Amino acid sequence: MKLLLPEFGLLIWTLLAFLIVFYILGKFAWPAIVKGLAEREKGIADSLATAEKVKAEMAQLKSENEALLAKAREERAQLLKEARDTKDKIINEAKEQAKSDAAKIITDAQAAIEQQKMAALTDVKNQVGNLVIEVSEKILRRELSNKAEQENYIKQLANEVKLN
Repeated sequence: MKLLLPEFGLLIWTLLAFLIVFYILGKFAWPAIVKGLAEREKGIADSLATAEKVKAEMAQLKSENEALLAKAREERAQLLKEARDTKDKIINEAKEQAKSDAAKIITDAQAAIEQQKMAALTDVKNQVGNLVIEVSEKILRRELSNKAEQENYIKQLANEVKLN
């Protein structure tokens, strides 16, 4: 019961001890605690400010990255368009070259055919001329007194020519 109803002297000594501890804490501990809290508060504020600054820089970097990506996409599209145009140009040039080559080959072939045709006609004419000369020579070699004999001989020669 003494602890529940303390005596007056105990209260004074307790109050005196409390005041001494309070004075010592106020003199030495509270400034250090307040200083630590202030430093911590300042550190937290600085961290928040730095975080906001970093956040702003990240947002700026993100927008710059998006701009770079858009520019890269644009350049890629331009390069693809140029590549397609170049491909189409090369294909068209190749087609035109092939057409001109084909026309030249056809022209050359027609000229060669015409030349061979003329050579063949010349050869045929030469052969016909030779045959006529041979037939005429054979006719002239033989002196014929009879016209009927001459016609039989010509028919015979004509048959020989057909057989050859």
